[in-house]
Amino acid sequence: MRLLVTGAAGFIGSNLALELARRGHSVVGLDDFSNGSFENLVDLSGDVIAADLRERAWQDRAGPVEAVFHQAAITDTTLSDQMRMMEVNVEAFRELLGWAARQGVRAVVYASSAGVYGDGPLPMRESAGPRPLNVYAFSKRVMESVAADFAKSHPQTRVVGLRYFNVFGPRERFKGKAASMIWQLAQQILAGKPPRIFEFGEQYRDFIYVRDVVEANLLALDKAPGGVYNVCTGEKTTFNRLVEILNSVLGTRLQPEYFKNPYSFYQEETLGDPARAESRFGFRARCSVAAGVREYLGGLGAPVGV
Repeated sequence: MRLLVTGAAGFIGSNLALELARRGHSVVGLDDFSNGSFENLVDLSGDVIAADLRERAWQDRAGPVEAVFHQAAITDTTLSDQMRMMEVNVEAFRELLGWAARQGVRAVVYASSAGVYGDGPLPMRESAGPRPLNVYAFSKRVMESVAADFAKSHPQTRVVGLRYFNVFGPRERFKGKAASMIWQLAQQILAGKPPRIFEFGEQYRDFIYVRDVVEANLLALDKAPGGVYNVCTGEKTTFNRLVEILNSVLGTRLQPEYFKNPYSFYQEETLGDPARAESRFGFRARCSVAAGVREYLGGLGAPVGV
C-alpha cells in the first residue's frame, strides 16, 4: 500500500514509517521539521515532504494514498501558547481529514493521548469522560470530537484514534524536554548526576515501548473499528522503580534526588485499561518496561539507536 505518515521525522512517526517501509509499503513522510530531525529518517527509502500541515501546498505533492497515520503534533505539555497548540494539533487535523475525504482515503489512524483523562479514575477506560488538565490534553480531546463528527458524515473513511500512554524508545531524543522521563533520567545518570524526580518517587506511569505502539498502529489500520482506543500496558511503574531499572541497565548506583513538583496541572498517576484495544483489534503490549529499557539503552552504559 501507499501510505502517508505525518510527523514522520518525529519520535513515533519515524519508528512507524521505517517499520511500514520494512514491511514493503510505499511510504510518504510529511514533516515541518520543527521538532523532528532528518536523522530519524536516514534509513527511509520513501519520499519525504517538508511542509506545514496547516498549509495546502503539500496536498498536491502527497499524491494518492490508501491510508494516513497522523502523528504530527505539538507534544510539549508545558507550552502556554494556547492558540498555537490548537492551530497545530486541531486545525491541521481538521484540514487533513478534509483532504482525506476528497482523496477517497479509506482509513485515518491518528495519535490521541492519555492526557484526555486528566486526573480521572484509574484504570483509565475509554468510557470515562475527558478531564484534560492542560491545553495539550484539551487539543487531543477536541481532535477526538472532530474525528467523531467527521466519521459520521464520511462513513466511507474509517477513523481510529489511539490514546497513547507514556511512550519511550529509540529516536525520541529530538523531542528535547518533551522526551520521555526514561530518556531524561537516563541522560542525568549517564552524566554522573543523581536522577531528579518529584517527591517522593511513588508517582507512577503506564510506560509503553515504542515498538508496541507501532504494532498498535499497524493492527488498527488492518482491524480496528472506528473509534478511540487506549494504547497502554495496563501495568504501573513508579518513578523510584524506574530509577532502579535504569541503574541496573546502565551499571550505576545513583540514588534519586527528590524535589517539589512545580506544576499544578501535573498528572500524578496514569494507568490504562488495555481491554478494549485487545478485544476490538487484537492489540496487546508485549514488551515490559525493564525489557524495553534494556533494548533501548543497551548494556554498555550508553544509549543506542537514538
